[in-house]
Order: sequence, then C-alpha cells, then structure tokens
Amino acid sequence: MTGDDHPTDEAFLVDTMLGSLATYLRMCGYDAAYAGDRGIERDDDLLALASTERRRLLTRNRALADRTDRSLLLSSRDVVEQLAELVEAGVPLDVEETPTYCGDCNGRLESVDRTEPTPKYAPDPHDEAVWRCRECGQHFWKGSHWDDVAETLADL
Repeated sequence: MTGDDHPTDEAFLVDTMLGSLATYLRMCGYDAAYAGDRGIERDDDLLALASTERRRLLTRNRALADRTDRSLLLSSRDVVEQLAELVEAGVPLDVEETPTYCGDCNGRLESVDRTEPTPKYAPDPHDEAVWRCRECGQHFWKGSHWDDVAETLADL
C-alpha cells in the first residue's frame, strides 16, 4: 500500500498539542501535517489551513474542535492512548509495508537505488531497503523502531 492508495485517502492537520502523533500517522501512510512544523498556533490559522488543504484537524482543544465538522477531539496526553482513540473513531492504523511519508517533515519518500551511497547513519541499500525524503533528504529504513511501532499498533 502507498500513500496514494490509502484506504481512506484522509489527510490530517495535527495541532501542536499532539506532535508525537504525527510521526505515527506518517508511518501508517497518512499525510499528517504538524502545525508546529508550519509555525501555526492561532486557532483561526489552524482552521483556515485545515480547510484550504482539506485536512481533518486532530486536536485536544474542545473549543477549537467545536468550530469545524472536520475535526477529531482527542482527550489523552499519552500518544498510545491517542492512537487508541483514533482507532475507536474509525481511523485504520497499520504500519505501511512501503513507507511513503517522512517521519520528520511529512515530505514524500522515494526509494534509494542499491547503487547509491547513503549517509553513515543509514544502512547500505545493498543490504536492506532504504528510502529518502524528497524534501529534507532524511533517510529511512525498517529498523527496530519500525517493529516497535507495529507492535504498539497491534496491541491497540
């Protein structure tokens, strides 16, 4: 599955109170913009961005959530409990087989060719699949963190 054919094709705007949640959503193939990355904190600006980019707003702010039909109010401060709240609200959460969104900036990922060199922190693409963010250049692979996230989601 790729981000282009996610079962819901839903894009999210994650407010600044839910920053860790954005990374999990990206690993599940969702286009998850984080308001903090965009320097947006004012409620009116969050609502305008969510509307302009047709994103569902994820927030812990009841007054903000009440201002739009395209929001999901989360109550927990704990990211695993937030994930459980999303599942309960009908948002499918499974780690993608082939990652499509950068965990750092939400840019699109591309596969690194086996012949390309990688930074010292990344494995050799001859040994395992590696992806690079088209926006920030960060490299990703399915390491132990990937397994940990998959296990967390399986336990929800």
